[in-house]
Amino acid sequence: MVSFLLYASQGALGVRIPFRCSGGFVDRTQMITLRNNLAGVGRGNLGVPLLLLVMLGMMMLPVPPFLLDVLFTFNIALSIVVLLVCVYAMRPLDFAVFPTVLLVATLLRLALNVASTRVVLIHGHDGGSAAGHVIEAFGNVVIGGNYVVGVVVFAILMIINFVVVTKGAGRISEVSARFTLDAMPGKQMAIDADLNAGLIDQAEAKKRRAEVTSEADFYGSMDGASKFVRGDAIAGLLILFINLIGGIAIGIAQHQMSFSEAGQVYALLTIGDGLVAQIPSLLLSTAAAIMVTRVTSSEDMGQQVNRQMFASPKALAVSAAILIAMGLVPGMPHMSFLGLGGIAAGGAYWIYHRQKQAKAVEQQAVEKQAQEMLPAQQRAAETKELGWDDVTPVDMVGLEVGYRLIPLVDRNQGGQLLARIKGVRKKLSQDLGFLMPSVHIRDNLDLMPNAYRLTLMGVSLAEAEVYPDRELAINPGQVFGTLNGVATKDPAFGLEAVWIESSQRDQAQSLGYTVVDASTVVATHLNQVLHKHAHELLGHEEVQQLMQLLAKSSPKLAEELVPGMISLSTLLKVLQALLQEQVPVRDIRTIAEAIANVAPRSQDPVAMVAAVRVALSRAIVQGIVGLEPELPVITLEPRLEQILLNSLQKAGQGSEDGILLEPGMAEKLQRSLVEAAQRQEMLGKPAILLVAGPVRAMLSRFARLSVPSMHVLAYQEIPDNKQVTIVATVGQN
Repeated sequence: MVSFLLYASQGALGVRIPFRCSGGFVDRTQMITLRNNLAGVGRGNLGVPLLLLVMLGMMMLPVPPFLLDVLFTFNIALSIVVLLVCVYAMRPLDFAVFPTVLLVATLLRLALNVASTRVVLIHGHDGGSAAGHVIEAFGNVVIGGNYVVGVVVFAILMIINFVVVTKGAGRISEVSARFTLDAMPGKQMAIDADLNAGLIDQAEAKKRRAEVTSEADFYGSMDGASKFVRGDAIAGLLILFINLIGGIAIGIAQHQMSFSEAGQVYALLTIGDGLVAQIPSLLLSTAAAIMVTRVTSSEDMGQQVNRQMFASPKALAVSAAILIAMGLVPGMPHMSFLGLGGIAAGGAYWIYHRQKQAKAVEQQAVEKQAQEMLPAQQRAAETKELGWDDVTPVDMVGLEVGYRLIPLVDRNQGGQLLARIKGVRKKLSQDLGFLMPSVHIRDNLDLMPNAYRLTLMGVSLAEAEVYPDRELAINPGQVFGTLNGVATKDPAFGLEAVWIESSQRDQAQSLGYTVVDASTVVATHLNQVLHKHAHELLGHEEVQQLMQLLAKSSPKLAEELVPGMISLSTLLKVLQALLQEQVPVRDIRTIAEAIANVAPRSQDPVAMVAAVRVALSRAIVQGIVGLEPELPVITLEPRLEQILLNSLQKAGQGSEDGILLEPGMAEKLQRSLVEAAQRQEMLGKPAILLVAGPVRAMLSRFARLSVPSMHVLAYQEIPDNKQVTIVATVGQN
């Protein structure tokens, strides 16, 4: 039997704990577990329980005056540290443990009140130092020999803490918690929109969702923690009266002191005890108010105040004029008003001069950068002989920006637009099934400084204006207030929006707005334009690449299809028609097989598109309604549908381009489709028109002009696992 003694050191407590083991050497796993447990104690796993035990001991056991002095000093130091952490925090979530710290500090202060009350009532008759030098010092400094003044000063401090700071912080916490919870769905939708647009990846989306949840938890905790602060202020006031009345009663009844002598001794101790507790309480109340009134930013509070209060010289200039005018009034203290007015005027002039210099430097830098970005061929055009290189090819997709938007596309200046555009191209390529062409970006001095223009094949498709130093708050349809800023419309979808300062982001989100930066606005607009015109971006080269991909997985099918059954141009027409109807072409094998089945009977691209749509019916319907088992559809009035079929037969099969609707009939049909689509949109459901196969293509083109959001399906395109529900019937009447 082998016995030996193990010693484990505990750094935080400074003790050595013996462990005696017998029967051989201790297992390595047991040693590691023992070491981890002791390390956990050193890292503070027992810190909070020990602190709670100490507070419980202070309430139940007598505490010597020296230890009271140390604990009161620690309480004041803790309050100062918490206040400074709140001041220097960049955003509320940087100090997310603040509600817990607030609760622990409040309990510590109340425990000290109980311990000091015991000492004051038991040993108060021995003199002012009986309860410790801290309480005595605070009482003497504030009272200054006049106890009435001491009571008044203490009462004022209580009013400031209870009526002003604590009440205001509690109200702000309650409103912030409510608005934060109301804004959570909008923030989650914004994250999902960025993820779907390819602007962020799954890891970033998960991180943002966690931040949204943490923010809601923090403001909910602050709403509850503010009640502790308010209760602490009330408890301090009650403890003051209990100590004063109890002390005078004990001094007169038990220690045979006169009323004036008892009042003098116990007033000193009571007011000193109250001040030692209320000053940390006031500091923590102020810290709580600062934390709940902070706006998320990359700056601490001092930087925010300096940037926002003194960003414009107008406020200081007007204040200076008012102060100088008041100083010239007879009977007023001229030196104070005129001196401070002069300082304010000097500060206003200094801010104006500094801003003027900064704008001049920025203008010079932007113009220099714009000049450097001009192609070298233009600068040497006069000395170079003309050639085919001077014939600039047309860019498939172009983005032209004004000179103030150049920083958005410059990585050296932190521009994020290039990365956003790459994400948009990647997402669209994955969704649609072919590689999106690169976007050629160039500066255009003919544009407004904040404007940009999207071009396709050299033709301008869209133009809008953004503010790179602001953020766009978009109204998704239901918001709870208005914002100060530049009113506009979202370039991508035409929604009401406001360009706001970055400091207003949290306020806008709490009101239900979706807030995005300028780069996201441009990238989303580009995404919408590319998706709408995807069929124009697909050409012979892209189709050839698709056939090469098909040859890797199904070489025999690719070999027989092109050029055996159809030409590359015919295949291009089919794929373009699918993209024009928002049908992706990524399942190229199913598309090729459907075309191969139809090609021996007909070379008509319209017939091929119809066959492909039937083959892709599950994917098409899933893209519209997802996994929902029911398919709500709008149908044509049978007589109207028969009229269209008869017209098609007269015009000839496959020639529905020749079908012409009578103008009155077309107008009524258009109005009926718009009304039915609006009703579906109000119910949050897609608008789907279900028609006979031969007239589907014609009605699809008709619907694209009148109701772009409507999907037109043929009877043959309904999968077997979907249950059709007719929600409306449209026709001539």
